[in-house]
Amino acid sequence: MLKATAINKSYGQLQILKGVDFEVQRGEIVTIVGASGAGKSTLLNILGTLDRPDSGQLFINDVELSRLNNKSLSDFRNREIGFIFQFHHLLAEFDALENVCIPAFIAGTPRQDAAQRAAELLELLGLGHRLHHKPNALSGGEQQRVAVARALINNPALIFADEPSGNLDSTNARELHELFGKLRDEFNQTFVIVTHNEELADISDRKVVMMDGLIVQ
Repeated sequence: MLKATAINKSYGQLQILKGVDFEVQRGEIVTIVGASGAGKSTLLNILGTLDRPDSGQLFINDVELSRLNNKSLSDFRNREIGFIFQFHHLLAEFDALENVCIPAFIAGTPRQDAAQRAAELLELLGLGHRLHHKPNALSGGEQQRVAVARALINNPALIFADEPSGNLDSTNARELHELFGKLRDEFNQTFVIVTHNEELADISDRKVVMMDGLIVQ
C-alpha cells in the first residue's frame, strides 16, 4: 500500500533522514519508535505528504506522489490520508459532529451525507450521545476520539498518527490503542503511528526502530 525508497531530508546543514526505505501493507498497524531527534516525525510528515523529501520516491496505492503538483497532492491527501495528532486540534466553535464533517465538506461531500457518516462514526466510537457537544464540554479521551472520527470520515487508505495518546492518561490511552485494533480488525484500516508509548508499540503488528535518521530494526 505504501512504499518509500531512499528518502532523504535535510534542514540547512542538518541531515534528518539518511536514505530511509519503508513499506506498509494494507491492514497493518505499524509503529515507529526511537529517541527524540531520530527523525520519526519528519518521516511521518513526508509519508503523510505534509512535507516533501529532498530526494527519494513515495508511492501510496501505486501513485507516485512526487509527480503530483500541490493542488493534486492536496486533493489526494484529503481523499486518501487521515491524520491524528497528539493534540486533537478540534475547532472550538464547532460541535463534535461539525468537527468530524470538515474534511468531508472539503472533499465536496453533500452536507447531509457527511453528517450521516459523521454520526455513524461517532456512534461507533462511543460518542453517539455527544454529537452536539463542543470540544470544551468533552473529556480529553472524548476529544481524541472525535479526532479519530474526523480522520476516518473520507474512508482514507492510510491513517498517520503522531503521538496520538501522548496527551492522555493511562486509561484513555489504553482505550485509544484498543480502538486502533478494532478499526483494523473491522475495517482493515491501515495505521502508521509514531509513539513513545511502549504498550502501543508492543501491540502493533510491526515495530520499526529509528536512530540518527535511519531505520535500524
